[in-house]
Amino acid sequence: MAIVLAFANQKGGTGKTTTAVNVAAYAANANKSVLLVDLDPQGNATSGLGVGKHALKASVYDVLTNSTPAMKAVCRTRVQGLDLLPSNMSLVGAELELVNEMARENRLKDGLAAARSTYDYIFVDCPPSLGLLTVNAFAAADGIIVPMQCEYYALEGLSQLINSINLVKRHINPSLNIFGVVLTMYDPRLNLTQQVETEVKSYFGDKVFSAVIPRNIRLSEAPSHGLPICLYDGRSKGAESYMALTREIIRRGDGR
Repeated sequence: MAIVLAFANQKGGTGKTTTAVNVAAYAANANKSVLLVDLDPQGNATSGLGVGKHALKASVYDVLTNSTPAMKAVCRTRVQGLDLLPSNMSLVGAELELVNEMARENRLKDGLAAARSTYDYIFVDCPPSLGLLTVNAFAAADGIIVPMQCEYYALEGLSQLINSINLVKRHINPSLNIFGVVLTMYDPRLNLTQQVETEVKSYFGDKVFSAVIPRNIRLSEAPSHGLPICLYDGRSKGAESYMALTREIIRRGDGR
């Protein structure tokens, strides 16, 4: 059965989608069969893997609103072993359409049921909010990976995220836990980076991954070419960091 991990942080600009895309690609390179679920209406993970958002025959929207099994909407990517459940702006209406539906928070979990026996890892890129889409991800997930940028506002809203996780754990998914925290936009030369790192480690302890993600121009360029960093520039510092992070994630995942 696949391990389902949701990448979540309600704060935008934390490197969440970049992390989800590149961890998924490196996990596939490590001979794991991987599905990346793009649960963000912006569809950045979809375009970041070179899949056109405007000509999709089916998407995660259909899984959530029409009870379409995920495997019927999955498409291949340029990374061998990595499949994608894509997204586009049609997903914007999903939360409104599901408001009066029964068991609306379990739509993604139900849609992924068959896929769990097909893949080793299922990664879910959540939107930067704590609405119904993110609740669906939390209901389906075994764990949550929280990307946190090393900047002043990084810890703001953290209590809100923790409260949301605890609510889902209490009422919907008792096995849900934070799988790990990854520090992004990391610059060891800055005092602020060191302060944020100290705060995060004091709060999360060994949940914080050893691998950190630096500010790296090649990471910023790769999505515009529809490529993960391993295909765009596999020798960059960003690539090395995501390779190290993925190894840590797999080590933890395989040890569960």
